[in-house]
Amino acid sequence: MAMASAYDDAPWKQHFPDGITETVEHQPHASIPALAAETARLHGDRLAFTTCMPNGMSGSLRFREVEALSDGFAAYLREELGLAQGARVAVQMPNCLSYPVAVLGILKAGCVLVNVNPLYTPREMSAQFRDSEAEALVIIDLFLDKLESIISETSIKHVVVAGVAQWFPPVVGGILRLILKYWQCVIPDHNLDVVRLDTAIERGRAQLDHVQVTDYWHELAHGDTALLQYTGGTTGVSKGAVLTHGNLLANLAQVDATAGEFIEPGSECVLTALPLYHIFAFTVNFLAFYMKGAHNVLVPSPRPIRNCQRALENYPISWISGVNTLYNAVLNEEWFALYPPPSMKMAMAGGTALHHAVAERWTQIAGCPIVEGYGLTETSPVLCFNPIRNPLPDSIGIPVPGTRVRLIDEQGECVPPGEPGELIVQGPQVMTRYWNRPEETERSFRDGWFCTGDIAVMDENGYFRIVDRKKDLILVSGFNVYPNEVEDCIARLDAVQESAVIGVPDRQTGEAVHAYVVLRAPGLGEKDIREHCRSELAAYKVPSRVVFAEDLPKTPVGKVLRKDLRDRAQPGDETTPSDERVA
Repeated sequence: MAMASAYDDAPWKQHFPDGITETVEHQPHASIPALAAETARLHGDRLAFTTCMPNGMSGSLRFREVEALSDGFAAYLREELGLAQGARVAVQMPNCLSYPVAVLGILKAGCVLVNVNPLYTPREMSAQFRDSEAEALVIIDLFLDKLESIISETSIKHVVVAGVAQWFPPVVGGILRLILKYWQCVIPDHNLDVVRLDTAIERGRAQLDHVQVTDYWHELAHGDTALLQYTGGTTGVSKGAVLTHGNLLANLAQVDATAGEFIEPGSECVLTALPLYHIFAFTVNFLAFYMKGAHNVLVPSPRPIRNCQRALENYPISWISGVNTLYNAVLNEEWFALYPPPSMKMAMAGGTALHHAVAERWTQIAGCPIVEGYGLTETSPVLCFNPIRNPLPDSIGIPVPGTRVRLIDEQGECVPPGEPGELIVQGPQVMTRYWNRPEETERSFRDGWFCTGDIAVMDENGYFRIVDRKKDLILVSGFNVYPNEVEDCIARLDAVQESAVIGVPDRQTGEAVHAYVVLRAPGLGEKDIREHCRSELAAYKVPSRVVFAEDLPKTPVGKVLRKDLRDRAQPGDETTPSDERVA
């Protein structure tokens, strides 16, 4: 590849914290279970996890309790169920105390974790269970009716059931179960053969007189598979990224090298509103903060956003992670705007582009920095992170240590700094392959480089900015239009809550720019938005149509599903009120 020197010289290394080199140092642990055991030894009596319900009811586990419970579950999987090392075990649940116990138990058993979105439809559940060839499933009791309708289509032989109130104080947990079962009627009846999670753990503990859990994992190495993490499917069919223990441990070391000096071991309190089954929260909120002995406050569902209120008010939250839509939503809440948590010292953004207007409002209202990072399911996920001591606004920052990055054009040639190109990467955090999809794996790698499908620009100092997804690029009369740029422009209007921009077929220009806009309050018209865009953007970037909507389709993490909007939109689609149309 030509012009590789601009990237091979790694201009970003000048921004690394003192003492950090371009490579990831030797990992002291061979596997995630080894890391978990060391963490429990160091922080045993400290609070590890708290589940905070919207009404403030809560339950907690300490590090030593998580260690003991997950040991019991590991023994259950191996001794009671007879699962072999490498067997796939799916977990389908929202943020709750059962999640870390189940996950660590699966990994300690030498099995492979398969994270499953709890909001999946039966069809989606069936597809992922069959693709992963999962033999066992740990599922929240709220979704047993969906499972019952499709389990015969899958390879699942064993079902373990947990509740949201698992390990809450008895009275509190009992009240919550009664509310969920009889008041809200969200725990369905079923005819499945299941075992309760606490029962499974007790059966596993009974085996510990003659087995050692460490025997299951002491020979695990960096090359062994830990996780099948399925892509969000925002641009196509969901695929299982094969992530090894080494991938995850390397990414933890990279995160620690980038931000570790700002995380005080045993003293932090992190709010986890993003779902732990998503790779961002899994690696950063769960594993990275767990290894630091942080107290993790779990919110089962951040929708509506007021579900986060009690967690933010009742606990000394010092760190929070989220996507643009989450930060935008919480900033629009009066209870947050008037009384932001005084203990908050850092916010991390990822998953999708952080809009400039949202970042500015966050800094003003929350009174703490918000730094953007970047990564993918296939990269464990962190590839870039804004240096906390020297962040660059509207940037994803610099590659984390040990990561090689290039930007290439359609011919595979490296583009110079300042020019947009597809971001391709190498590093110890990059997946080995897609599960059972050799053709997809081959298409995603070029000469040993993983092709992200994202278009980025690098400045002369080594900072990167994501322009947009390659598949979301809009071509208007031969000119490139990046939806993120237009969305960020629209977001600067105070009356706009959120927006999404897509390209639709157009006979004259090839594609036309359409904007879908959600307003905070009525009053703004299509003409207002177009005139605002015209004042800040080139004419070909200005939306030819603005469609006002009550909400936008999103993934459970909060990413706007542009592909759903494209499926909905048609050339000449007259969805905008006639009095708002512009000729």
